[in-house]
Order: sequence, then structure tokens, then C-alpha cells
Amino acid sequence: GEVMVDDGAKKAIVQKGKSLLPSGVVKIRGSFDRGDLVTCQGPRGKEFARGLVNYSATELEKIKGLRSDQIESTLGYKYSDEVIHRDDLVVL
Repeated sequence: GEVMVDDGAKKAIVQKGKSLLPSGVVKIRGSFDRGDLVTCQGPRGKEFARGLVNYSATELEKIKGLRSDQIESTLGYKYSDEVIHRDDLVVL
């Protein structure tokens, strides 16, 4: 699966070593489950990272663009504040 992120999220990951939060996610492609390896693409569609995702494609579609404190009220549960934690993310 693929996760498209905005420019701010890409910079936070690449330049500052941050995790991917739902607020930075703009689009999801393909299907994937929690724990699957996904690619991260920037605003122009170029892959820049890969990581193990904490939410399925279906869940992520519901929480994309939201703040982390809105995950539980939207889904009814929360696995993590991050879509992909920094420890599970590799910048290419």
C-alpha cells in the first residue's frame, strides 16, 4: 500500500526524524492491514520512506488529516498516536 503525505509531514520525517501523524496524511492507495509495510510518498508522488503502519487502509481513510487526539473519538479506539512510528520508518 501507499500513503501520500503533505510537504510538512515529509519535511518532519526527512529533516527532523519525526513519526508520521494522521494530520500529515492526504491520500491512501491500495489495501493494507495494521503492521504491513507501506511506502510513503510526498506531494509530487515520489517515494521517500517505507514503514510499518499502525492502522489499516480502511482505518487510515477515516483518520487522515486529523489530529492524533481525534483518533479515538473517530474510530472508537486508538492503537497509537502515530500512523508510522519513527522507530518503524526508514527514509530512502
